[in-house]
Amino acid sequence: MDFYGGHAVISIGHTHPHYVKKIEEQLEKIAFYSNSVKIRQQEELSQKLGELSGYNDYHLFLCNSGAEANENALKLSSFHTGRKKIIAFEKSFHGRTSLAVAATNDTSIQAAVNTTHDIIFLPLNDIGAFHEIPLHDVCAVIIEGIQGVAGIQTPTDEFLRSIRRKCDETGALLILDEVQSGYGRTGMFFAHQFANIRPDIITVAKGMGNGFPVAGVLIAPHIKAKHGMLGTTFGGGYLACAAAIAVLDVIKEERLIGNATNMGDYLMEEIKKMDGVKEVRGKGLMIGVEMHFNASALRNDLVFKHQIFTGSASNKNTVRLLPPLTITLAEADHFLKGFALALQPYLQSVSQ
Repeated sequence: MDFYGGHAVISIGHTHPHYVKKIEEQLEKIAFYSNSVKIRQQEELSQKLGELSGYNDYHLFLCNSGAEANENALKLSSFHTGRKKIIAFEKSFHGRTSLAVAATNDTSIQAAVNTTHDIIFLPLNDIGAFHEIPLHDVCAVIIEGIQGVAGIQTPTDEFLRSIRRKCDETGALLILDEVQSGYGRTGMFFAHQFANIRPDIITVAKGMGNGFPVAGVLIAPHIKAKHGMLGTTFGGGYLACAAAIAVLDVIKEERLIGNATNMGDYLMEEIKKMDGVKEVRGKGLMIGVEMHFNASALRNDLVFKHQIFTGSASNKNTVRLLPPLTITLAEADHFLKGFALALQPYLQSVSQ
């Protein structure tokens, strides 16, 4: 049982019939062409994404990965503002390309060439620390809707609103990295929508293609793009669009955003009842279960003894749960039974 979805990539199950059918039908016609020609499916994807997310007035730039989406979002912010300084947050993860990894708070994955960018890292949810930093020379504030790699750490609604207000006052752009937390996973289409704010730029990937490499940058209408400002060879090709359209179709028709809320609430409430669990964090089907001990051995036991795959986090005591949004009550119960059984050998050491 896959309770990790390849870093939240598998949003509608590995072989959903509609997804398979749409890709096969497209493959029999034409698999790929670049943006040298007009690709009608890009317009269909943009329309359906806008309607389902509530951002139908935003422009969509299609690319290949979350890192590339964030790279382009930061570059676009600098184009728009004429500035180069960036604010990001501690324990962040935005990707492994040059600028995206510079905005990622992990020196172990940064080469020397990545350290030349002007990045300021601030603690998450510290409104006071954020307001101490002037933004007059900042092009963008980039923040995850929920920090995934950090072990499911959620920015508070007030923190997001404070960032939005200060960006409005200073002309800096607000980028919401929804690469992992987007596409209905949290019970809203985007995690930041719980705070009732609208970013200037939103980046999406992972669950967007259900395993097919596709990503996007949603750009507010007040940001004017010009021809050639952003470019891509593979982004928005025929197969990528077919996969992404199929995902949106299934999310809408099967009401998977509501299912994410219901199943996520159920899982979190049941896990909270278990002995040995220190904290359960998250929204919808983006869940972090923090133990009182290093969870590596527990995760191995879940895989090899109970055939349940889960995710890790930079916080080694945390198990990350990112199952497909199609999860049923029976599958949730199967996981809970396996998790409780796997946890038993560790309870005695915790009590001691």
